[in-house]
Amino acid sequence: MWGEDGEEAARQDGHRPVRQGVQVAREALAAARAAVRADRRTGANLARRGDPAAGQARRRAAPTASGAGPDDRDPQPLGRAIDRLLAERGWELDLAVGRVLGRWAAVVGPEVAAHCQPVSLADGVLSVSADSTAWATQLRLLAPDLLRRLAEEGGAATVTRVRVLPPVAPAWIRGRLSVRGRGPRDTYG
Repeated sequence: MWGEDGEEAARQDGHRPVRQGVQVAREALAAARAAVRADRRTGANLARRGDPAAGQARRRAAPTASGAGPDDRDPQPLGRAIDRLLAERGWELDLAVGRVLGRWAAVVGPEVAAHCQPVSLADGVLSVSADSTAWATQLRLLAPDLLRRLAEEGGAATVTRVRVLPPVAPAWIRGRLSVRGRGPRDTYG
């Protein structure tokens, strides 16, 4: 422990005295009391006691007080609040994928949607499965037009390429006794 003699000896040696916990607490208490005295002189504390003049002084002194203009604490339109939530969470891409997959029938039309279904959308590549090779060929021919429509619906960066998957052939093996071979030579690939 440093006493007053120890502090003087430390100053003579060129070292700074080490403050004790009690001394630090006393200094903090003195600083808090000085701040309260300053608040009483400016009237910042009197507004809580019901003095309207002191409340006006406090409002003038506080630069962060809300005024008559719009503020973040005001009620916000639902669309703006949802857009801000999507941006904060990074869900814009997920929303675009949902728009593309959810509005598939409206984008491609009911006839194409009845025979071609979107399977996945990853890294800008939309994978689409077709019922038959004829519909897969038709979808490949419609790919540029489909990309343009999808860009209008979900944003240009959502879908950059359409990949048409071959149709899945049904299994022709039924029962215990079956004949080897490919099965009917229909439009399954």
